[in-house]
Amino acid sequence: MNQDYIKPDNWSIIEEGFDAERVKSSESLFSIGNGAMGQRANFEEYYSEKTFQGSYIAGIYYPDKTKVGWWKNGYPEYFAKVLNAPNWIGIKIEINGENLDLAKCQSVSNFKRELNMKEGIYYRSFNAKMQNGLEIAVKVTRFLSLDLDELGVINYEITPNADAKIVFKPYVDAGVHNEDANWEEKFWEPLNVQHNNNEAFVTARTFKTHFTATTFMQNAILLNGENTNALPVNIEKNNEKVEFTYEVAVANGQTASIQKLGGYTVSMNHENTQKAAQNVIAEGLKIGFTNLVESQKQAWAKIWEMSDITIDGDVKAQQGIRFNIFQLNQTYLGKDSRLNIGPKGFTGEKYGGSTYWDTEAYCIPFYMATKDQQVARNLLAYRYNQLDKAIENAGKLGFTNGAALYPMVTMNGEECHNEWEITFEEIHRNGAIAFAIFNYHRFTGDYSYIPEKGLEVLIGIARFWHQRATYSTYRNQYVILGVTGPNEYENNVNNNFYTNYLAKWCIDYTIEQINKVQNEYSADYSRIMSKVNLDDAEIAHWKKVADKMYFPYSEEHDVYLQQDGFLDKELVKVHDLDKTQRPINQKWSWDRILRSPYIKQADTLQGFYFFEDHFSKEQLEKHFDFYEPFTVHESSLSPCVHSIQAAVLGRMEQAYTFYLRTSRLDLDDYNKEVEEGLHITSMAGTWMSIVEGFGGMRVKNNSLHFEPRIPKEWNGYSFKINFRNQILKVAVHQNETNFTLEGETAIPVFVNGKEILVEPNSLVTV
Repeated sequence: MNQDYIKPDNWSIIEEGFDAERVKSSESLFSIGNGAMGQRANFEEYYSEKTFQGSYIAGIYYPDKTKVGWWKNGYPEYFAKVLNAPNWIGIKIEINGENLDLAKCQSVSNFKRELNMKEGIYYRSFNAKMQNGLEIAVKVTRFLSLDLDELGVINYEITPNADAKIVFKPYVDAGVHNEDANWEEKFWEPLNVQHNNNEAFVTARTFKTHFTATTFMQNAILLNGENTNALPVNIEKNNEKVEFTYEVAVANGQTASIQKLGGYTVSMNHENTQKAAQNVIAEGLKIGFTNLVESQKQAWAKIWEMSDITIDGDVKAQQGIRFNIFQLNQTYLGKDSRLNIGPKGFTGEKYGGSTYWDTEAYCIPFYMATKDQQVARNLLAYRYNQLDKAIENAGKLGFTNGAALYPMVTMNGEECHNEWEITFEEIHRNGAIAFAIFNYHRFTGDYSYIPEKGLEVLIGIARFWHQRATYSTYRNQYVILGVTGPNEYENNVNNNFYTNYLAKWCIDYTIEQINKVQNEYSADYSRIMSKVNLDDAEIAHWKKVADKMYFPYSEEHDVYLQQDGFLDKELVKVHDLDKTQRPINQKWSWDRILRSPYIKQADTLQGFYFFEDHFSKEQLEKHFDFYEPFTVHESSLSPCVHSIQAAVLGRMEQAYTFYLRTSRLDLDDYNKEVEEGLHITSMAGTWMSIVEGFGGMRVKNNSLHFEPRIPKEWNGYSFKINFRNQILKVAVHQNETNFTLEGETAIPVFVNGKEILVEPNSLVTV
C-alpha cells in the first residue's frame, strides 16, 4: 500500500493532522530550496521524536574516506558527500516555563503543513495543549529567498489562550552531524562565533576541502505585529553555537512572534564571509518581511510563467507534475556553472548530493525547454571544466593518450563512487555526456559550444571507447567486455547492447564534428588539434572500432539482446512473479538478482529512447514487447522512458499508468524510502513523459515536431517550450491542439508530419 496522506490540490502540497510516523517523510516532501541552499522541513522548535535534520549548501562537500571490505586497485580514495550544514532555523520555545515539544504535548489539533508551490513558501500551523494545560495556536511561515539566495526567512507566531510568558531562544549551531558519515567523524571545524545586538554569526570551515561558511541569524520580536525592539536578555555561546534568549509577556489572545532572518555566506563567493553575512542581513532588513514575501511570490510567478504544465480534469496528476517542476527549480536554477543537480537535491544525503549521468540524460531537456539556453550550456560547461579530471580518472584505470572516463559520481570531477561493478563497469555514463552535447545543439541550434569546448570532451570520450573495446578474433568484430548497463541488476556482463551502441555512436559523432570544425572553424580546429595531439591515423583506428562494433542479436526473437547471456536466464515475466517477492532489491540476495532476467530500469530501451530515429516503429514495438515485461521499475529513472515509448506506440493506458507512477513517485512513496529525500533527477523524466510522451515533441531538421496524444482521464493539458528564444505554447484537448507563439517571427511546426505556420500572437488550431 502506498502512502496517501497528501491532500490532492492543484498548487499546494498539504498535510492535515499530526502523526509522528510521518514526520521524516514530510520533512522530505515539504523541503524548500533556492538553487544555492536548501533544507528539509524540520520543525524550528525542539522535537524529541524521530527526525532527520538536514540543511545543505550548494557546492559544499566533504571527501569521506572510502570504506570497503576488500580494496581493489583503482578504487576512489574518497566518497564525496554533500554536508549537513550548520543549523540556522532552530528556535527553542518555552511557555510559562515549559518547553514546546510536539512529541510531549497533551494534544495537538488542527495540525497543517502547506507547501505553496505557486509562491515558493512553506506554511505550518497547529493548536497544542501543553503539559501545563496552556493552549496555544501557532503559525509559522518559512521560505528561502530566490532574489537574495543567501537569505532564509522565518516568521513564527504564538497566540496563547491565557496570559503567558513566552521565551524564544533562536540559535545557530555548527555542531551538526551527517546521517550517512562512514567514520562518524565531524565535518565542520568552528573558526569563530560573533554576535552584536540581535545578530549572530558562526563561521566554520570544512575539514579537508576547506570551504568556509558563515551561518547567520538576525532576530526581531513582535507583539501583535509591532516590533518591540527587544534585545536578548541572555546570550549563551560556545565555540560552535550561539543562542539568544528573548522574553515576552503576552496577554490572553495577544500574538507574540519572532521574525528570524538566517542563511549562509560561503567562501566560494566571498573573501570575508562574515562581512558578506552582515551585508545580507542589512539588505534583508531594508526590504522588510512583507516585501520579501511579495518578491518571493513574484520570482516564483516568473518561473511558473515559463515552466508550468497545466492538466485539466485530474488533480492528482496536476499536483504531481507541479511538485516535480517546483523541486527541479528549487534545486537548480542555472546561475552558477560550478553547480550541478544531485539526485536528492537539497532534500537528503543519499547519493552524496553528487552529479550522476542523470543530469545529461534526464535533466538537460527540461532546462533547455523551460529556461534560457545559457542554463543548459552551464550544465555542459560543468563537464568541460572537469575534463582534465576525467582524463586522470581514466589514467588510474590504465587508459592513455588523453582518453577520458567521466566519473559515475562526482563533486569536483574526481570519481567518488566505490562499488566496483558501478565505478569501473557502468561506463555508459560517458556516452550520456556526449549525447547531451548533441542534444543541446539539436535543440538550441547553438553550434558554438562544440568548437569552443565540446569537441575536446568528445575526443576524450571517443579515445576511451576506442581503447575500451576489444578485438575478438572469434567474431572478427569489436566487443566491450565486463560492463554494467543502465540495468544495475546485471553486473560484469559482456556486450551490453546499449553500451556498445553508444560507443559506436560516440565515435561516429565525434569524427563528424571534427570534420565540421575543420571545415568551418579552422582557428578552433588548429588550437584543439595541437592541444589534444590528434592525427588522421588515430581517427582511422577509431573508425575501425565503430564500423566493426558487435551487437548481440536473437534471430528467434528478432531483437537486440541486452547482453550476450540474456537468453540463458530463466525468462519468467514480472507478472508471473509472486507479489510478496517485490521489490526484489529488498527481498532477494544480490546473487539471485544477478541471475534473474529482471531489469531495474530501461536499458536496451534507453538506447531506443536516445536514438529513436535510428530504428523503425516496428523495431521499437518488438523491443518494448520483449523487454518491458521483465522490467521491475525499481529505479526512479525507469517509468518515464517506458511512458514515452508506450505513448509513441499509441498505448495510452500504459503510458498514463507509467506517467502517474513517475509523477507521484515521492508524493505516494512508491519505493518506501521518501524519508531519505526526494528523487530530484527523475522528476525531469516526469516533464519528459508529458512533453515528449503525450505531446510527442521532437526536434528534427531544426524544426519542432509534435504528435499530440491525451490520456482519456484528462480534458486537456498545456505546456510551453522556449525554442531558440521564441516561446511556443501548446494546448492539447481531446479533439484539437492549439498553438500560440510569443515571439517576433513566425515558425513552422509539424503536427503529425504536416507543416503548419504559427504566427506571433495568433492562435492556430489543428
